[in-house]
Amino acid sequence: MAGLSTTLACSSLLLSLFLLFSSFSAEAKDILVGGKAGAWKVPSSQSDSLNAWAESTRFRVGDSLVWKYDGAKDSVLQVTKEDYVSCNTTNPITQYKDGNTKVELDRPGPFYFVSGVKGNCEKGQKFIVVVLTPRHRYDISPAPSPAEFDGPAVPPTSSASSFKGGLVVGLGLLASGLLF
Repeated sequence: MAGLSTTLACSSLLLSLFLLFSSFSAEAKDILVGGKAGAWKVPSSQSDSLNAWAESTRFRVGDSLVWKYDGAKDSVLQVTKEDYVSCNTTNPITQYKDGNTKVELDRPGPFYFVSGVKGNCEKGQKFIVVVLTPRHRYDISPAPSPAEFDGPAVPPTSSASSFKGGLVVGLGLLASGLLF
C-alpha cells in the first residue's frame, strides 16, 4: 500500500507542475509582425511573404500583433476573407494608419490583413493569422484516491484532455518505478 501512496503522491506532484507550467506558457504576448520592424512591406519573394512567417508562429487568444511602419506611406487594413482574396481595400473591418499599430487577437480563428496602399496587396503585402483555440487549463481529471484504485492505471483515450491526465499519471508511475 505504501507503493500506491508514493505513486499517487508523485502523480499529484507531476500534475501540479504540469498545470503550473501550462498556465505560464498561455500568457498573452505582443508579437512584432514579421519578427522585425519594417517587415510590413511588399515582399521581394514568396519566401519573404508574411504568410510564411505567420505559418511558423503560434498565435493565441489575447496575443497582440504589433506593426512598425511609416504611417505616412502605408496603412494596415483588417478585412474579410473575401476582401483578402480579391485584395478589395474599399470596405475594411478596421483601418490603421499610425505607423505603430497594435491589434489584439480577441478570438480563435483566422484574421486577414492587407496593405491600404493601392496595388500593394496584389503584390503580396497581405497575410493571414490563425489564432489557436484556447486550452482549458484545468480540464485534467485528478488522480484517483487510494479507495478508488482497483488496479493498474490505464490512460483514457476518449479525449485529448483525458489523454493528458493519463499521460501525467503514467509519467508519475514511471517516475516512481525509476526512483524507488
